[in-house]
Amino acid sequence: MRKLPNLTENFLGRAISALETEAFAGLFFQWLMRCYEIDNTTMLAYFQNRPPELLFSHAREKRVHEKLEDDYLTGAYLLDPFHALHIERAPEGLYRMRDIAPDQFTRNEYFSAYYRRTTLIDEVAYVAYPSEGVSVHICLGRDASSGRVFSSRDMERAEQIAPIACALAARHWSSLRSTGDFRDSAVTEALQKRMVQEHGVALTGRQAEIALLILKGHSSASIAMRLEISPQTVKVFRKQLYRKCEISSQAELFSLMMPMLSSLEF
Repeated sequence: MRKLPNLTENFLGRAISALETEAFAGLFFQWLMRCYEIDNTTMLAYFQNRPPELLFSHAREKRVHEKLEDDYLTGAYLLDPFHALHIERAPEGLYRMRDIAPDQFTRNEYFSAYYRRTTLIDEVAYVAYPSEGVSVHICLGRDASSGRVFSSRDMERAEQIAPIACALAARHWSSLRSTGDFRDSAVTEALQKRMVQEHGVALTGRQAEIALLILKGHSSASIAMRLEISPQTVKVFRKQLYRKCEISSQAELFSLMMPMLSSLEF
């Protein structure tokens, strides 16, 4: 006797049928929810020459997206580990926040001021590249509404469907376009310029680079590894940075630079 499609397969079929229509994102999420348990989704497009675009969102817990438009999309995204995947042009596929986050991510001010307030306790993302200079991230999370992280079985299932999820995302959002070549150096250069304009502080390129890495949640050891310098040299640059800015903590660095990150022009 022929095996009939189950509910999950039916939703996949509906999502495929809705490609390039407004109904796709919702049906896509409905299919994903039937593959494994998900509390929320945030579908974003990252570009080279402008802030991210929110493509679709859904959450039972209102706090997940409470500050998304006011804080995240206006500048906080520059400190997000998922945005780092865009800059690094990471291969298409599935990524888990805990695996890609800097070593002190949960101790940095971005986590305290923004991420913790979302109540997210676990998050994964399918990363697809629909066109040159554009990456689409299908972020799926567990939050306070369930209070549970993704299990090993959830992650296995998430990995199994990754080729399908990425292919659908790339196909549906293939009309998105971007120009330019966005690099971390573009952020540090813009930050240097704004520091002079607004505070009369002239940071060197290395000092601005280290400031950005601190704000992203990297320890001195992690920064040293990324920049291929010694941890002691990082500490020297960090002291110089704090002295120039007349601050003494990461919290003060965040308060000083976050308003500027929210209005940088590249």
